[in-house]
Amino acid sequence: MSEEFKEKLRQYSEGTLPEEEREELESELAKLEAYQLYLEEQMEQEEQDGQVTRSWTKTDPQGSAAPVFKKAKKKRREKSIIRRGKWKARINNTLTVFSVFLIFTVISGIITTVFYNTSDRIDTYRDVVSSAIAVTRPNTTVHLSADVHNFYRMELSGNVLKQVGSESIQVGNYTQKFLLGLANIGMFNWMDEQNGAGKVFYYPSAEGNAGGGDDNSQWKRLTKLPEGTVAEAYLSLDRLYTTDELLKQLEPLSLQPVWFGADAGPSTRENDVVVYPLGFPYQPMWHKDDMKTTQVTKEKTGWFSSVSSYTSVAPSVEAYGSGVLRDANFLKTLKLLLEHPRLTRSAAHINQLDTSVAYLEQNGVKLYGAVVTGPVKELLKLREASWVSHLQVGEVRLWNWTE
Repeated sequence: MSEEFKEKLRQYSEGTLPEEEREELESELAKLEAYQLYLEEQMEQEEQDGQVTRSWTKTDPQGSAAPVFKKAKKKRREKSIIRRGKWKARINNTLTVFSVFLIFTVISGIITTVFYNTSDRIDTYRDVVSSAIAVTRPNTTVHLSADVHNFYRMELSGNVLKQVGSESIQVGNYTQKFLLGLANIGMFNWMDEQNGAGKVFYYPSAEGNAGGGDDNSQWKRLTKLPEGTVAEAYLSLDRLYTTDELLKQLEPLSLQPVWFGADAGPSTRENDVVVYPLGFPYQPMWHKDDMKTTQVTKEKTGWFSSVSSYTSVAPSVEAYGSGVLRDANFLKTLKLLLEHPRLTRSAAHINQLDTSVAYLEQNGVKLYGAVVTGPVKELLKLREASWVSHLQVGEVRLWNWTE
């Protein structure tokens, strides 16, 4: 603030500033809060001086108090103008900030909606995340729903399910947050800590049997379970099987296969233990381009708008066959994950996925293990099956079996 301007302010506070300059200064004061604060300090000082003067006029019988009171009244009016200008400036600043925030919110909402709804982006995210979980976590599925928020955010969430017996049971929840396509690490919230701990598969040795420790305790646990219960069992095989070969072994049993562990190369195991399991569910992971549209229905909703609905079906598979189709679906799913490496890593830990895909393409899909579920009495029959080398018991539930 220049000395010249300060002088004008002083003259204004004293009431000696010419009328023309006074109007110009009042207009500036309505805008400049810094000047108003300075002037307010000057006027407070003048007011204090005025109190001393009024006190003197009361004690001086010869003095005239009228000029002093007139001057005080004028100063009060000037101070009121200054306060109004200061509050007007504050209100204008607040409205400006609020308007900018409102415009930013509306624009970000439009950008967010357009971004996540363009090119089937939400469907792709759901497909990649659910597929990554399905191929790395035996007998684990997640049905995801998307919730788009303002400020470029989106959240995927859903229940984590396992099939035990004839029912899908909830064992936890899954959430994953996005910011314009950048995914945070997915979070599992398990209902029981044991749900998050994976069971071990043993890889068959060159001699034709699987290594690993003694599983007598698991068989003992199975024998002590009541007959009216169903359970989930993790099976390690005596050798590598094709998908069709393993399905034929399971066909005579009253058990439901739910997941198959595929040999994805040395990078997935340490000695005889599979530490990074890769596999596929019994029900294939069909993707959008696998579905065949059978019917299209268009419904008019307005003068110039309509809604189209599609009916589509997935390829048919044999209950204990279609190994080639199942294997192809597994490889296609892994290649989808390769197309979205960051999103895949945020949802599941897959060790050297590109190396595993190359290994599977070269050697074919061969299975070292499987997850099955069914009545405990049927699972106990597997102890006599030569093709089962090890068993681990998973989830157990009361009877819910449907033949």
